[in-house]
Amino acid sequence: MVLNKEQLERYSRQIILPEVGVAGQEKLLAAKVLIVGLGGLGCPVVLYLAGGGVGTLGVVDSDLVELSNLPRQIIYTTDDVGKDKVAVVSAQINKLNPEVKVVPRKLRLSSDSVKEVLKSYDLVVDCSDNFPTRYLLNDACVEAKKTLVYGALFQFEGQVMVVSPSKSACYRCLFPAAPPPGLVPSCQEVGVLGALAGVIGLLQATETLKLILGIGEPLIGKLIIFNALEMNFRRVDVSRNIKCPVCGY
Repeated sequence: MVLNKEQLERYSRQIILPEVGVAGQEKLLAAKVLIVGLGGLGCPVVLYLAGGGVGTLGVVDSDLVELSNLPRQIIYTTDDVGKDKVAVVSAQINKLNPEVKVVPRKLRLSSDSVKEVLKSYDLVVDCSDNFPTRYLLNDACVEAKKTLVYGALFQFEGQVMVVSPSKSACYRCLFPAAPPPGLVPSCQEVGVLGALAGVIGLLQATETLKLILGIGEPLIGKLIIFNALEMNFRRVDVSRNIKCPVCGY
């Protein structure tokens, strides 16, 4: 792939970085990334990956835009309430960067659909907001040997980790099984600071770009915990569990 004049101008601030250059930008344009969940995390992730020139973005969500989404799901406007999230995101990304191919899938992932949805992508960004989807994505990515960038929110705290199958711990090494229904309340029940979603989503987008470019030290087998009230980050090494039912050895 040879970058044209418009691409050289559009991505100039990235290209001048020695760690990126023309070759790195070509990697981004050739990359295919799946984003599952177009809520508080998915919105900043999809905007920055599209802005950065990731060539193909698969976007998966089954929901409609609701008024209560707007404080943290920054891609939507009041006029979008009641519309399909995947449709709004596709239109917005086309305005931001027409070069990016957006593949919208209005569905809730299931064990029947996850393998087919994942197969066309290089890596996956988990921006979901529920435990069943997190475990489903983790297990499917480990089986398919696809890198997974995990993120989650709870009130004033967020987490990010990269799962690299056969190289690092997976989500089940950290949390072997989902908690019983009702034990861990949802953001709908206990709330979440809107801006926190931006912080965690941007960390996920940054890790995704690093992984595509092959630069820096991604959070492979490392969990970042961000506390917005104390404004601090903690990094925890997560070891593989040899008895993990998914990635154990």
